[in-house]
Amino acid sequence: MGQRTASPDLHLDLDLRFRRGRGEQLVAALRQAIETGRLRPGTRLPSTRGAALDLGIARGTVVSAYHHLTAEGYLETVQGSGTRVARSPAPRAVSERGPDPGSRNPWRHNLRPGMPDVTLFPRAAWIKSTQRVLNTAPAQALDYGDPRGRPELRRALAEYLGRSRGVVTHPDRIVICHGFTQALGLIATVLAEQGVGTVSVENPSYPHFRDVIRLAGLHTHPVDVDGDGLLPGDLRGRAAVVTPIHQYPLGVTLSAERRRALVSWAEAADAVIVEDDYDGEFQYGRHRVGALQAMAPHRVIYAGTTSKTLAPGLRLAWLAVPADWVERIANAKRMADQHSAALTQMVVADLLLSGAYDQHIRQCRDHYRMRRDQLSTGLAAHVPGARLMGENAGLHALIRWSPDGPAEREVLRAARTQSLGLAGLGSYWAGPGPNPPGLVVGYATPPRHAYTEALDTLLSLLARCFTA
Repeated sequence: MGQRTASPDLHLDLDLRFRRGRGEQLVAALRQAIETGRLRPGTRLPSTRGAALDLGIARGTVVSAYHHLTAEGYLETVQGSGTRVARSPAPRAVSERGPDPGSRNPWRHNLRPGMPDVTLFPRAAWIKSTQRVLNTAPAQALDYGDPRGRPELRRALAEYLGRSRGVVTHPDRIVICHGFTQALGLIATVLAEQGVGTVSVENPSYPHFRDVIRLAGLHTHPVDVDGDGLLPGDLRGRAAVVTPIHQYPLGVTLSAERRRALVSWAEAADAVIVEDDYDGEFQYGRHRVGALQAMAPHRVIYAGTTSKTLAPGLRLAWLAVPADWVERIANAKRMADQHSAALTQMVVADLLLSGAYDQHIRQCRDHYRMRRDQLSTGLAAHVPGARLMGENAGLHALIRWSPDGPAEREVLRAARTQSLGLAGLGSYWAGPGPNPPGLVVGYATPPRHAYTEALDTLLSLLARCFTA
């Protein structure tokens, strides 16, 4: 019998009779333990030195195995907390039906849109701001407060939004919410109370937000979007929800002429415009477009969020509302949940005032610009039948191709077999079609170490689909 050993921490059996192949054994054993659920998401693994001593193998072998499984998405390294089993480890196999709908990230390669790279979260700056807030915040800050939000954050946002996005507002006209979904729900609630029956929405658009509007008892009227943005001549009702800077999901910018036409419609119809500026900080050209709100602060409700700049898990968004909307929105917020978390608001305010938020935005902007350039270059080189559409901006891009090319559903089916998370354009249309095919690619979503492999998988898959 050859010598065998087991780790008392991991309970892994490795055959140590031969030096060659020990790394492959360790990778396979850890992968199996994760896939079978024996090592659960979040489980902390021994240090590389400790595992090497326990298993009787070289530390370099353990380091290599950990790195390999991290690249595959099975493990993750958290600064100050060691190596752990990934919260959403890569699946062993993906069926034709795809992953369970309740799972947020079941993919080995995740290029679904709507997410920033959360590994870029400025942890050190967040810790410093948190420490300052805890050392200086008055005790009453932890009591129930103004439903509009903490005054520190509203003041900081009024300055930041005016400086960086051209928003014309005042701290008294800013309301802090738990994400844009809640913000939109509050607006829809007020519209329903005012007797507004119809809200115009872009077509295509994010279906979840259409559902939020309908939940308030309102009807949604889809308005088509072309290369210059929303078609204002098709607007109906007394409210419109728009993404003028980087239309979601097509990625186009509302032209200056259409901006004027949209505002003119709102004046004539006594309507309100909801501007969702979800990723306006990430414009990569020299000319950056400011918020629509500056053209008509009395007609536009401006919405921003940390979900794309910092992390969705913070659940923090803000509305800059016209003066006659302040009390209505504040009352709706009070009825919904009293107010948003005070400590989080004060920490974000400190990030804004210290300059750390601006520094983080600049770093992310450079990072995402490079990712989009890689996608554009790779697509042109390997998939000439497809085109990258939309502005050079944001955290996602649209890939379009001729209807004579592969069917969208076939591309998505092929992606599932590769455990590649993608979003088809078809799911964003308000009607059944026929609609042109496309892919909405979230190039910002993967962590830094995983983007290149995810992009290579996408390009290889598309190349096969277009030559089949």
